[in-house]
Amino acid sequence: MSGKTPASRGKIATSGKDEVERFLRRARLTPGGSRATVGGGRMIFSLDATMSRQPTWDRAQHLQAEMFHAAAELGGLSVQLVYYRGFDECRASRWVDDPRRLAELMGRIDCRGGYTQIGRVLGHIRKQAAQGPVTAAVHIGDACEENVDELARKAGEIALLGVQVFMFQEGRDPAATAAFSEIARITGGAHCRFDEGSAAQLKELLSALGAYAAGGLKALERRSDTGARLLLENLRR
Repeated sequence: MSGKTPASRGKIATSGKDEVERFLRRARLTPGGSRATVGGGRMIFSLDATMSRQPTWDRAQHLQAEMFHAAAELGGLSVQLVYYRGFDECRASRWVDDPRRLAELMGRIDCRGGYTQIGRVLGHIRKQAAQGPVTAAVHIGDACEENVDELARKAGEIALLGVQVFMFQEGRDPAATAAFSEIARITGGAHCRFDEGSAAQLKELLSALGAYAAGGLKALERRSDTGARLLLENLRR
């Protein structure tokens, strides 16, 4: 699962362009108080923990340390872990700034069959950003079984709060591609793919994102690795 059935995929629709463009125009006029700045940041790290992610989930427990390492050199990074799995289960951790603590939290989670809950994740991001600055948010997943119009509306609300959402897609599921790219476009983030089972690609992307969240665009431009180049390419589209 994550429950990728033909019926559920049929629910994916093209986002209403007029409504989305109105959100974008308002977002451009709103000061981006939560954009990445030098001297540390706060990032929401969201993971799809449904059964289809099991092979990558185990590796992700180790890869997130690379993100912290890149950020530590630029002032550090506080992360809140959010995950969904099973039937209607979507949880968030406290904010942590120690990669070992985050690894412990992830180590207690196992993957369970269920449908995607990206809408709930976006709602949580909006709530956190309304309470205090959130530098960026990242979601790692391989599927989307939700209505794109509704996700676009929530992404627009996040954009108004100045939070960029980075959507890292495992594999090439077309429904996930449509939803992930739209969320990233609306919030000014980036949609990046990594191959199924490719730990190296995800490691580089997370490391580059850690540098960006802590040090902004200049910190990302100083890097020469593949992950940084891919992230920059997507940000400049």
